[in-house]
Amino acid sequence: MNQWIRWLFGSQANILKKGAAASLLSMVAALSLTPVAQAQPASALKVASFRHPTTLDPITGSSGHDHVFLYPVYDTLVGMDPKTLKLRPELALSWEFPDPLTLIIKLRPNVRFHDGTAFDASAVKFNLDRARTGERSNIKADLSSVASVEVAGPLQVVLKLKSPDTALPGVLADRAGMMASPKAVQAAAAGYDRQPVGTGPWKFASWANNDRLVFEKNPGYWKPKRPLLDKLEFVYIADVTTGLRSVVAGENDFVYALAPQQKSVAERSANVTAASAPTLQVNMLYMNYGKAPLNDVRVRKAINLAIDRRQFTAVTTMGQGVPASSLLPPEYWAANPAIVQQNNPEEAKKLLAEAGHPNGITLSLVALTDQIQGQRVEILINTLARAGIKLNVTRLAAGAALTRFFNERQDDIYLAPWTGRPDPSATLMGLFGTQAFFNAGRVDPTGGKLMKAIEDTRGVVEADKRKASIDAAQKMVFDEALYAPLNFEAQVYAHSKKVQGYVPNLLGKPRFDDVSVK
Repeated sequence: MNQWIRWLFGSQANILKKGAAASLLSMVAALSLTPVAQAQPASALKVASFRHPTTLDPITGSSGHDHVFLYPVYDTLVGMDPKTLKLRPELALSWEFPDPLTLIIKLRPNVRFHDGTAFDASAVKFNLDRARTGERSNIKADLSSVASVEVAGPLQVVLKLKSPDTALPGVLADRAGMMASPKAVQAAAAGYDRQPVGTGPWKFASWANNDRLVFEKNPGYWKPKRPLLDKLEFVYIADVTTGLRSVVAGENDFVYALAPQQKSVAERSANVTAASAPTLQVNMLYMNYGKAPLNDVRVRKAINLAIDRRQFTAVTTMGQGVPASSLLPPEYWAANPAIVQQNNPEEAKKLLAEAGHPNGITLSLVALTDQIQGQRVEILINTLARAGIKLNVTRLAAGAALTRFFNERQDDIYLAPWTGRPDPSATLMGLFGTQAFFNAGRVDPTGGKLMKAIEDTRGVVEADKRKASIDAAQKMVFDEALYAPLNFEAQVYAHSKKVQGYVPNLLGKPRFDDVSVK
């Protein structure tokens, strides 16, 4: 532990010197009483962020971590309670299924986009049509059940469905429900990725690569007295340890995605609050089962049997994580307790031999470059080797890794988290749907049976029947070993004690709508 403390505070003196110089300059500027000093925001939050977004367009992004940067700009049609993910009104005042193939959405009046254009039914139709049919959309699978979107009045939209889909309200609490200004999208074309215009609490101000992303208060926001901050600034610091140092030194106010080890270190600083909370986020091995050798279920099962999840979790989370047998944590209403992953290296070897690999197998794995992922990779290399599975590892930055695995489909396995979705059906379709971005092979190895099972999860209204259908789809995914779950992450974050009102959510993706700074 002392080593951790020395590592964290080793360069503290230099940081404090820089901080002191910055403070002196600030005092001089204040005393000068120039107009520039007077124009500074009344309240601002600086967030140390280990990622930049892949894009700021909800439908073209390719990382679950993008949500942190999308939430400031975009409201969703359907909202969520942060602690339970129970759905609640947002831009949609209400929604109902008058019959299994129709969803009627009534919209909130007097809402405007940041560019001054009206949010109305026509804008919703534009956004939903773009998400489900747009050439660059990565979320077509989320809306695959929608046959058409109709404007039934200035503030009413009707979705006609190809098949029953009771998961749609939950889908509209995610990317598909993030509303962008049609005027801005059409004007910017592909450039909209970096010129977002929504109805959210903050307006996009600037994005400097490998530096910072800045949002400024939306003075016309429809929620009374929100946001509480005039400025929200994400400062890019790739290493979360350095990000934590910056918060301890007072250079930034908030840091998230900390390693479990860093929580106890942060707690030793008198001016920092550190905490953790449960999430849906599961670390996992994505598999490209659209090509050999992972098109053989025996190889996929061997990988799962070879992994010692308890050891992996104990080492990588310092006891704060939970070993994962599926995509849904035990506390979540849709979890299936009958699904249990076993660790049996000898059985894994037998399966590999049956699949034609009696001397073991070599697989290519792509992972990210940060220190935490490096630790995870080393543990996987050691544990898989016991079953005769060798890994050739390529480590890349997030954008390059996503492109290499899901677009170019060069590798067998991708080590990364699945950050969760509000509805379990959206998770199943988002990972295993044949049109899903996160299905690298774009195939259903069951010959359509899995797709039918996932569709069935969306066709039932009664809670008990829907739970049974979700259980059945999860069991099919487990039997086919379409991925390898590792562990559920706790979200660990730290912030200056002057930060007030932050509430974590079960998705583990920070939102700052209710945050203020003393």
